[in-house]
Amino acid sequence: MILNTQLKQISLFASLAFCTLSMAQQDKMEKKILKSVDKHLEASIALLKKTVNINSGTMNFEGVRAVGTLYKEELDQLGFETQLTSGEAYDRAGHLIAKTTGKKGPKFLMIGHLDTVFELDSPFQEFIMLDDSMMKGPGVADMKGGDVIIILAMKALKDAGVLEDMSVEIIMTGDEEKSGSPLELSKKDLIDAAKRADIALGFENGDNNPKTIVVSRRGSSDWQLTVTGQPAHSSQVFSKEVGVGAIYETSRILNEFYLQLANEKDLTFNPGFILGGTDITINDDLTGGTAFGKNNVVAEKTVVHGDIRAVSPEQLKKAQDVMTKIVQAHYPKTTAELIFNDEGYPPLALTEGNTKLLGIYDGVSQDLGFGPVEAVNPRNAGAADISFTSGHVEMALDGLGLTGGSGDHTIEETGDLNTIATQAKITAVLMYRLMKKELGE
Repeated sequence: MILNTQLKQISLFASLAFCTLSMAQQDKMEKKILKSVDKHLEASIALLKKTVNINSGTMNFEGVRAVGTLYKEELDQLGFETQLTSGEAYDRAGHLIAKTTGKKGPKFLMIGHLDTVFELDSPFQEFIMLDDSMMKGPGVADMKGGDVIIILAMKALKDAGVLEDMSVEIIMTGDEEKSGSPLELSKKDLIDAAKRADIALGFENGDNNPKTIVVSRRGSSDWQLTVTGQPAHSSQVFSKEVGVGAIYETSRILNEFYLQLANEKDLTFNPGFILGGTDITINDDLTGGTAFGKNNVVAEKTVVHGDIRAVSPEQLKKAQDVMTKIVQAHYPKTTAELIFNDEGYPPLALTEGNTKLLGIYDGVSQDLGFGPVEAVNPRNAGAADISFTSGHVEMALDGLGLTGGSGDHTIEETGDLNTIATQAKITAVLMYRLMKKELGE
């Protein structure tokens, strides 16, 4: 099995090495693809505007399904087998899954998501045009623009007469912004699809620079620190009987995290929430709570909730080991417990396959006159669903979505509509060339 996989990878890499063509060598099929994108562009922008104006905050299940239904109808018309799944088992709206079962070329997995961070109580509910091409709206870049690009690329491949020969699976999740639990159920459809695929393409917006693409993403997981001390009158702090209290111990731990790990390349760890005192009550979701304490009483307890982002599983493990060792070295009369939440987003590790696919993507972009594309700094791209394909596919790229804007996850989110056609053209031609070259044509 291992030998067969290695041979398959060698064969795929070898064929990809000859994948780029000059504009003068473009075949008729590629010209059909480009013409189709232009033909359907206006309708695609209309679809984007319509779906941006539908609130699909993760917890607005009805809105998430409404957006999924519109995209489902588009893919139905292209001959995909589609379904909207139930997310009841993990308390979310569910996903949109679409498949074609062609027999030629590599198996593609294309990844989008239906939900946004803007719930029903957000003041940001509809788009406005800032000029002829710049749209400001909830989820325009993250990532309804990317979803529309997927559909437009599929239309172009359909019009060119090659889609029916291709194996393509599209997963648009309903809980990318706030994952359902347990994660093993929430991401099962995505992981299963990755296991069937050879190449994964994600349509998040990367760092919003059309000249970059994502070959590696940092993972994201949570950690919780709970510290206890000996409560007493403040006049006895630092004594042998009382020690330093919970807050001093917490400050020692956080400071050591910084001193020992802050210079680790591509690693970040952020204590986003802290509460301490004589008596504390923490909300179940660790987003708030209450604390009681007096300036003349040594603090008995603190709780800190944070995240950690690493570029590889090895880097994450190393950082967790260092943090654990720091926590184990207590100040007098204190104890501490550090818990890591395994239900986070894994890293999308940089691989040889991802790097090779970037080279092919860059060649297509230059052939089509859109200029060179390079890898984005992984610190400039957050966690995303494509990370769940890591270790399952031979090649993966992300950041293929609508770009050129700014303000993701804020009420200032924007995206440049001019990049819809660009990204769809590169995507469709890339997929066509990958199919064609694997077949030796």
